[in-house]
Amino acid sequence: MSAVAGVVTDELLRKYDVSGPRYTSYPTADRFVEAFNAGDYEQALTQRRSGPAAMTLPLSLYVHIPFCESLCYYCACNKIITKHHSKSAEYLRYLSREVDLHTQSIGIGQTVSQLHLGGGSPTFLSDPELRELMAMLRRNFTFAPGGEYSIEVDPRTVDAKRLDTLAELGFNRLSFGVQDFDPDVQKAVHRVQPAEQVFALVEASRARGFESVNVDLIYGLPRQSPESFDRTLAQVTQLRPDRIALYAYAHLPERFKPQRRIATVELPTGASKISMLSRSLATFIGAGYVYVGMDHFALPDDTLAIAKRQGRLHRNFQGYSTQSDCDLIALGVSSIGRIGATYSQNAKTLEEYYDALDNGQFPIVRGLALSRDDLVRRAVIMAIMCQGHLLFESIELAYLVDFKAYFAKEMESLQALQDQGMVVVDQQSIQVTAQGWFFVRAVAMVFDRYLQTDRTRAKFSKII
Repeated sequence: MSAVAGVVTDELLRKYDVSGPRYTSYPTADRFVEAFNAGDYEQALTQRRSGPAAMTLPLSLYVHIPFCESLCYYCACNKIITKHHSKSAEYLRYLSREVDLHTQSIGIGQTVSQLHLGGGSPTFLSDPELRELMAMLRRNFTFAPGGEYSIEVDPRTVDAKRLDTLAELGFNRLSFGVQDFDPDVQKAVHRVQPAEQVFALVEASRARGFESVNVDLIYGLPRQSPESFDRTLAQVTQLRPDRIALYAYAHLPERFKPQRRIATVELPTGASKISMLSRSLATFIGAGYVYVGMDHFALPDDTLAIAKRQGRLHRNFQGYSTQSDCDLIALGVSSIGRIGATYSQNAKTLEEYYDALDNGQFPIVRGLALSRDDLVRRAVIMAIMCQGHLLFESIELAYLVDFKAYFAKEMESLQALQDQGMVVVDQQSIQVTAQGWFFVRAVAMVFDRYLQTDRTRAKFSKII
């Protein structure tokens, strides 16, 4: 296939088959330092409570549920494989302690406009445990009407009755982990779930009034081929979820032990992966989906597509969002949050996480207090990633810098991207082109000071 929507050729996909940050934050999480500790985090919370943000800016909440009943071999998430559901009851008790520490710093009743339960498998929790968790959060925070309240769902752990419970608890968005409908691929990654099961759940979700249903897909898995993935793409377009997230599988067995169970010889070639991506872009755009950015697609009437059209997209640690730029309180093991001009991450093991809370301390093990340069560059990178358009004057007024002088080296680097048709640069602005939007991470990377001094990108995913 020569082009996608007239702008993306297979040649371009091969040219930009490189690694780079996803920019769910800037600086990226690999820049966090252990010198940032629980005391620094508590200070950031105190500053929020005494500042204007306490009254005017809503919060986003992320809760990490690490448990899964079975191991998916491709997984690179922080998870705990267990069939002992008693572990989740203990975990909820510690989540409650962590929430208590937060309310001691910022008070009870802060407004929340976005909640996301991720994992692991949040639906590992039983219905009574989900009720307990949501009741605990609602006791301590005020959930705004019209907010986005989402949960990641393992289709193997949910039926129509459980969907009733999720709707009753206030969730209005669901994300189903599908990855691939091909039975042979499912066996190879140890995640067998019949397509009929997913179709029934999505139909039941719509009947129960969930505002948006997302489906996650992964290309580059073992035993996949462009032809087999075409069949999955056809099934997904028939399913017609409101949103689709399409991720490239990164095989890093030296970093992620579960991936060592994948036979390297069964992985598709680089050329096959490029073909799968190219066909996916063409299929989804041809089926009427809007390419929101990076690996996200949405139907034109979905709020994410509307936010893109209206220039209201934002990014946080969960990816693209329609919610305004706001502080993110992250709860649970390994979760990453943002308060003011700081980022922070919780302990990555249950032992460390529980130990900190037993001692009455936030379980923060690393983070970052952003410098002035970080803040300037974050504003530039987020404008590129979310709006695809940057007015120099907006940065100059907000940060009191001469844009072209401050970013002289970066403006030179943009020339190559302009020559390739990725951006249009004039005296007042940078505009990402329709073609460039498919490679927007490459544009943002130009302004990443840390990448300028460290060109090692193997730790990042491919930029498209």
